[in-house]
Amino acid sequence: MTTSRKIRVMVVDDSAFMRKVIGDILSSDGRFEVVARVRDGEEALQKLQEASPDVITLDVEMPRKNGLEALKEIMERRPTPVVMVSSLTREGAEVTLQALSLGAVDFVTKPSGTISLDMNKVEEELKQKVWVASTVDRSRLGLRRFPPERRPQPPVSQPSAPAAATAPRRRPQRVDLLLIASSTGGPRALQEVIPAIRKDFPCPVLVVQHMPRGFTASFAERLDDASQLKVVEGYDGLKPQRGMAVIAPGGYHMVVDRSGADLVCRLSDAPPVRSVKPAADMLFMSVADVVGGSVVAAVLTGMGRDGADGALALHRKGGIILAESPETCVVYGMPRAVVEAGIADEVIPLYEMPEAFHRWTVGP
Repeated sequence: MTTSRKIRVMVVDDSAFMRKVIGDILSSDGRFEVVARVRDGEEALQKLQEASPDVITLDVEMPRKNGLEALKEIMERRPTPVVMVSSLTREGAEVTLQALSLGAVDFVTKPSGTISLDMNKVEEELKQKVWVASTVDRSRLGLRRFPPERRPQPPVSQPSAPAAATAPRRRPQRVDLLLIASSTGGPRALQEVIPAIRKDFPCPVLVVQHMPRGFTASFAERLDDASQLKVVEGYDGLKPQRGMAVIAPGGYHMVVDRSGADLVCRLSDAPPVRSVKPAADMLFMSVADVVGGSVVAAVLTGMGRDGADGALALHRKGGIILAESPETCVVYGMPRAVVEAGIADEVIPLYEMPEAFHRWTVGP
């Protein structure tokens, strides 16, 4: 969408107080116009066509039709970018992750439960995520990018994805780690990519997905249930093993160190980097220092440029850098930064990532 007009937002929450607070936060920003404040999913669906929102903020727990039920029907009737507003509980985390797999763009957690008097704590996060959601191409919201026979093709009228900025280099003699970074759109992308990695994959997989505390444990469990790899949330002292994928825990940076001959994960409570914690740059740079260039690193969908500086450090050591192409990105921000830095060995759609991981680590 263009930025010449205000972003139209529908606020959905069963609490009149929360509808007012969320609506007022957005209305205070000149970029947004709150076009409807409704009490549940049923009313949201009734007003969907009339209000014609660019973005919907959607509560998880509501009577009559809850957030998940409403989200499914929104994606069927009129695909619209949705930002879930959830409580920071284990149940809330699991439902929110379900929402992301169904097509929600992102989520914001209520700081203190269903009725949060302190929504000001997440005011800037809410506005930023609603703005980012407004930039998403609606045609990609309901799109499943696997299996390969359903591969999306960019319209003929659009330019094709940019070629890799560097000539592809030779495969490293040995690959010790596969690194993956993602943000907005990442949970759904990872739920497609990680399960496609074979259980005999020859090296550990370390993943940084921008998520707050309380969500990465549930996310790791969901991935583990769907994957051949053993997927775990990272912890201090964990030794990553072949056949394992490690998800950086929300609220901490995850880095790599050595303990004798073994690699070991360490957690850091250092300040956010580029406003995110965990940050891919922290992981990538630590790997560049400790492991060097015997790695493959993939930067997937996400807003901003986290991962680009770390990818540059890995590239300079001889590591292989992959970037997701715009045709499958929900937000082509993080991969774009890698491509524009001239360090991408391949720029490929998401559905080709598992094959590329295998090709760069094992060979054709």
